[in-house]
This record gives sequence, C-alpha cells and structure tokens, in this order.
Amino acid sequence: DTSPEELRFFYGSHGKLCLAAEPGGLGLGFNVSHSSGLGLYAVARGRQVGIDLEHIHPIPELQHLVKRYFSSEEQADFRALPSDKQLEAFFRCWTRKEAFTKANGEGLSLALDRLEVSLDPDEPARLLRVEGDAREASRWSLRELWPAHGYVGALAAEGCDFHLSCWRWTG
Repeated sequence: DTSPEELRFFYGSHGKLCLAAEPGGLGLGFNVSHSSGLGLYAVARGRQVGIDLEHIHPIPELQHLVKRYFSSEEQADFRALPSDKQLEAFFRCWTRKEAFTKANGEGLSLALDRLEVSLDPDEPARLLRVEGDAREASRWSLRELWPAHGYVGALAAEGCDFHLSCWRWTG
C-alpha cells in the first residue's frame, strides 16, 4: 500500500541496495543473478538475501581456481570427489559462496577462501564457517537451486525460519 514515489532505498556499508522499512515494519531484501541467458531473483521480507546462478561449463584452470578460492577443507573435499563430479561440485561451492557474500552485503570484499561451505552432492547446502567469526555461519541458511538443465544456483538468507517458494517466468 505504498506508492512508488514513497519508496526509499538505501545502500549498506558495502554498497548493497536495500528497500527501507516502513515505520514499525520490516524492510525488503532482494538480489539478482544471471548467467548465459537465465536469471534468478530473490526477494525476502525482513531479512537479507543473496542469490547466485552459474551455467555449468568446462573451466581449463579449474584446479587453479579451487586452490585460490576454496578453503583448505573445501580443497580436500573437492580432491576426494571422483573427477567426473568435480566440475559440478566447483559450481555448487562457488554459487554458495557468492550467494552468501551477496546476502551479507560484503560481496567480494570478503575473500572466498575465508568461507567454508558444503560441496558434496550428498550433503545439503550449508555455510560451515566464516573465518574470524565463530557464530556467523549459524546466522545463515543456504539452499541449493537447480533452475534449469546445466545450471546450478544457491540462495543465502538470514535465519532458518523461512519458506522458500520458486516461480518460473517465461516470455
């Protein structure tokens, strides 16, 4: 029940755009990601949210990227996977990390190797550790998304008491 000209946006300390809360109400968190012609939008009331999407494609420098951006534990988990599962695991890990950095507002100012997420295909999506803050991981939830064949995505949201609804628009 608010006219568009009454909406007030603000930027967080790291530049993340948010919709200001109405008096006595909750603000609206939102985020967007796109890859190879597909886009995902996340909208949440009263909590921060981040989303990431990647088209799964071969990466010649895959091992170099794993060494540079994955924590030592993630690197070990990655190497333990069969080689035919590693590419998908890379994108699963990458999207989870990006979704979290977008949700918490720090973006890539937070080094990705300082975060640890689950990447095993048999484990649910989880933020396991944020270096320097023992309690930060427990404040967030991650959800794995498979929006289309050949794509993987992740949603990060504050808290764990939420219902995820997904819609598909075509046009």
